[in-house]
Amino acid sequence: MLIHRLPQLTRRLGQQAFALAFIAALVLSLLPTLASAADRGAWAAYTNYAVADTVTYDGKGYECRQAHQSLPGWEPPNVAALWTEKAGSSDTQAPSAPSGLTSTSKSSTSVSLSWSASTDNVGVTGYEVFSGSTLAATTTGTSVTVSGLSPNTTYTFTVKARDAAGNRSAASSAFSVTTDPQIADSQAPTAPTSLRSTGTTSNSVSLTWNASTDNIGVTGYEVFVGGSTLAATTTATSATVSGLSPSTTYTFTVKARDAAGNRSAASVSASATTLATSTGDIPSKILIGYWHNFDNGSGFIRLRNVSPKWDVINVSFAEPTNGATGGTIGFTPYNSTEADFKADVAYLKSQGKKVLISIGGANGQVRLETEAARTAFVNSMISIIEKYGFDGMDIDFEGHSLQLNSGDSDFRNPTTPLIKNLISAIRAVRDHFGSKFVLTMAPETFFVQLGYSFYGGSCLGCDTRAGAYLPVIHALRDILSWLQVQDYNSGPITGLDDQYHNMGNADFHVAMTDMLLTGFPVGKNPSYFFPALRPDQVAIGLPANVNAGGGYTAPAEVQKAVDALVKGIPIGSYTVRSNVANNKSLRGLMSWSVNWDAFANYEFTNSHRPYLDALK
Repeated sequence: MLIHRLPQLTRRLGQQAFALAFIAALVLSLLPTLASAADRGAWAAYTNYAVADTVTYDGKGYECRQAHQSLPGWEPPNVAALWTEKAGSSDTQAPSAPSGLTSTSKSSTSVSLSWSASTDNVGVTGYEVFSGSTLAATTTGTSVTVSGLSPNTTYTFTVKARDAAGNRSAASSAFSVTTDPQIADSQAPTAPTSLRSTGTTSNSVSLTWNASTDNIGVTGYEVFVGGSTLAATTTATSATVSGLSPSTTYTFTVKARDAAGNRSAASVSASATTLATSTGDIPSKILIGYWHNFDNGSGFIRLRNVSPKWDVINVSFAEPTNGATGGTIGFTPYNSTEADFKADVAYLKSQGKKVLISIGGANGQVRLETEAARTAFVNSMISIIEKYGFDGMDIDFEGHSLQLNSGDSDFRNPTTPLIKNLISAIRAVRDHFGSKFVLTMAPETFFVQLGYSFYGGSCLGCDTRAGAYLPVIHALRDILSWLQVQDYNSGPITGLDDQYHNMGNADFHVAMTDMLLTGFPVGKNPSYFFPALRPDQVAIGLPANVNAGGGYTAPAEVQKAVDALVKGIPIGSYTVRSNVANNKSLRGLMSWSVNWDAFANYEFTNSHRPYLDALK
């Protein structure tokens, strides 16, 4: 995973001096000499910094000590070898008050507001909208819609700006507006269209459809099986129907409803057949661990000696052998002969484990920009998997492996060559091995959940990698075994509540996972809705301990998050939007890594193995 060979050592007590020297020397040996020092504004990942450059982060100022290219997890407070805090740099200056608050539209239950942007000495990070003295909404933009209001009622709104240091502006001038009178509604929504299956298991079918319209507004959908039996309800345009029988064909329809209780006609029906029950399936609740094919100070473990509490072991990593754009992937066992490594893989498989080869990682950039690179990727991966007997592959592309060309705005129909070639290549490898092949992905939040707020192919001025995994996940969801987003080494991410969530606690894991289980409009464009994944296609990615990566979460907080998602136990800070009853099939927990877990006396596996077993 990210920075798996570098700054983890800085967190080891008793070795700080060695770690600082090691990082400084290695960073200087790998990276080019950078430009002269400058005020670089807010710190950003994947940016080249020169000695004496200054940045701001979390309301404080920092000066660069060593030239480097930044990575997520290398935020200035986290890596003292690279940054030093400037004395007296804390930000205490509040933004200016927003101005020009006005209403752009209204209904009987909502008011849309807009205002002119505030300014700040460092930067405005968001706005808080108040109805009277009650916080009604937050946003990072200069407009918002406040819903859940009463008809024919006057509301008075104000807005405050905030910055990264938590300073808040004075309130804007108050603006009052009266909602429209209640209108008797007897008009039903239009029928949903294009109902289709996006995936099946032996006991579930995932469905999606195109949204209905209504004269006032659609509030939800009802999914029926066999024409009359209500199977699921949702506010999104996707749902997973569980509790089905294997090898059985089911016919589904969907109806839309509005706030007045009007229901649309049923959609055109769609049929899907559940998979047969197969022997040797992966358990319903699993622990997935990444095994180091290197030694970064966490300690080398022979593959066959990993903790038996792991269900799936991802061998890390296979990496490019002919450059990032060549496409050829190679793998050589570390500290082992090929014969011993093959025997270790076979041994773990004999114990009922799944052993996958993970491709990429922080140091293995893979960019399939051409057809030739795509072909080389397919041929080399098939060769590696067959040679060592792996059960499948894990796509762990980080850094600059994925990005979107300008104008590539529809994740359902990507046009960027490296995205299209990757999708084609992965499918070709899986098709070669058949339906028993295990396919997983381990993107960072930047490449998935950030796509709710910003999509690299359509937003102006944002990083073109934002949300770049979404077209890959969507195109391969029918063969994707599970997705294990890295809920660590992440900046703040906006959830479905339009609030920022920070890593390292139950709130972050619930908000990030709920996005995958609910679906979301990509780039907040309702025309581009990313459908929910099946719960059994979702695992939560975690660092095994504080050495493994930023955002370590104590076991009790992790289990608190899972309880919220699968049992509906509230956590207070975030309300789950997905269907808790369906979420009981959540796949499990992933960790970076097997080695860091052993280093920490097996805290991760000893804590979470019995907990997951009790959920089965």
